[in-house]
Amino acid sequence: MKHVARKRFGQNFLTDKLVLDNIIDAIGPRRGETMVEIGPGLAAMTALLLKSLDHMHVVELDRDLVARLEKAYPREKLTVHSGDALKFDFGSIPVAQGQKLRVVGNLPYNISSPLLFHLAEFAPLVEDQHFMLQKEVVERMVAEPGTKAYSRLSVMLQWRYDMELLFIVPPTAFDPPPQVDSAIVRMIPKRQMLEADAATLEKVVAKAFSQRRKVIRNCVAGMFTEAQLAEAGIDPGARPEAVTLEQYVALAKLL
Repeated sequence: MKHVARKRFGQNFLTDKLVLDNIIDAIGPRRGETMVEIGPGLAAMTALLLKSLDHMHVVELDRDLVARLEKAYPREKLTVHSGDALKFDFGSIPVAQGQKLRVVGNLPYNISSPLLFHLAEFAPLVEDQHFMLQKEVVERMVAEPGTKAYSRLSVMLQWRYDMELLFIVPPTAFDPPPQVDSAIVRMIPKRQMLEADAATLEKVVAKAFSQRRKVIRNCVAGMFTEAQLAEAGIDPGARPEAVTLEQYVALAKLL
């Protein structure tokens, strides 16, 4: 029976064989690795990944798709976790000694930012992440300071990961086609992160970007003085998108 894509789950199923092959090449799955796929959907990517893996895990919210996956694959090949990826404990997946988790997925666009922040909590346990996301979101993730796309998402993710936009995927590669272009991003957790308290950095960055059109002095008024901004090497008259990750970390330390 044909599964009808559900709008409330943000379902757009990838069907283009060439695009799928390119994604698998970018991921490069190898036997013995522990991989988890978020939102496997109709298992187009799952089936290709399993050709190179002994076993993998998937996290799926749609119960109809969970039943379909459990019927299609034996448990020794595929472990299906039925539930919401936003609440899933990725640290609960067993990994062989000396190994880390590899995470992949065609992420639902309606929850992509909160899901990326949720996954960031598990970054120390992760080898790498390969995701399909809305192109505009990936552009924000990898944006440089001083560009329009540079945002809270850019700063918080660049603090934890080295990231790269690999290639663009057109709407025609999906069924049903989304109304936007998509992109594949590679995220590798940094081994040497700049030292900062995550909650404090998040607080500083959220406050700074809460009023993008204003200068940084006005955005963080009440949190930092002009003298403290200068101490962190920041021009008080600069806009939030002109402030570098290193400078935001310096502010978090001052706080």
